Amino acid sequence: MDLTKIKFIFFRKLGGENFIMFKLIHGDCTKELEKLIKNNIKVDLTITSPPYDNLRNYNNNLKWDFPTFKKIADQLYEITINGGVVVWIVNDAVINGSETGTSFKQALYFKEIGFNLHDTMIYAKNNPVPNAKTRYQQGFEYMFVFSKGKPKTTNILYEPRHNKYDDKRTFRQDKQFNRTFKGEHLRRNYKYKENVPKRNIWYYSLGLNGTTRYKDAFNHPAIFPEKLAKDHILSWSNPGDLVLDPFMGSGTVGVMCLENNREFIGVEIVEEYYNIALKRCKEYQSKLI
Repeated sequence: MDLTKIKFIFFRKLGGENFIMFKLIHGDCTKELEKLIKNNIKVDLTITSPPYDNLRNYNNNLKWDFPTFKKIADQLYEITINGGVVVWIVNDAVINGSETGTSFKQALYFKEIGFNLHDTMIYAKNNPVPNAKTRYQQGFEYMFVFSKGKPKTTNILYEPRHNKYDDKRTFRQDKQFNRTFKGEHLRRNYKYKENVPKRNIWYYSLGLNGTTRYKDAFNHPAIFPEKLAKDHILSWSNPGDLVLDPFMGSGTVGVMCLENNREFIGVEIVEEYYNIALKRCKEYQSKLI
């Protein structure tokens, strides 16, 4: 991707209709997704974190209920290519002493309309904000990975081996590979791989220099780590693919698309956050150049 030719097109609600390489849209995502669908736009990957359970009011700009969620889920199914993936990052509120279970209701609805639940992943926080008194500290969010059919792209990421048993084969597996250990001394001499596939619990540190180095991004109340977005982009898409974030927020997915040569469409209804995303993407682009 020639970064000098990327265009940042910022529309107000009824702005232009032509598909471009890098599009940031200020508007209601239900309306904007409808426009994209009518223009036959198809996306390879969606990475987003919706305003689940109204845990935050986002400057009183959002109406979020289950019918709204269902409309967006239906639109995501229509706009996703066959083999495309949706990464849905959510959690549950605690109301009257009970977790709502909204995340599971949403996951079941995605399956109901035709998505496969390809993986249930965990976004684990190394340094969560203390807020629990009657239950264990909340230290994770769900990352549901939905696919429209079999994922067309699966680039499994690797990480350093945690211990020597991470990839030790069972006797049956060794027999299948014509590797039968005859003694414990041979087991000890087995050469283990230095890197192994990542597990589906991903750990990230929060805060400045953990989530991001871009200070203005923290004016948004619910940003997730740049590394999280990057890991999903690398896992479920290839260079040149089109990535969507219908709840763009401060633009985290967008800047990681810039870094990793993916096309991007981001939609944000709150003008303050949209402006942060626009400024952040432009500054990130200039640094890459």
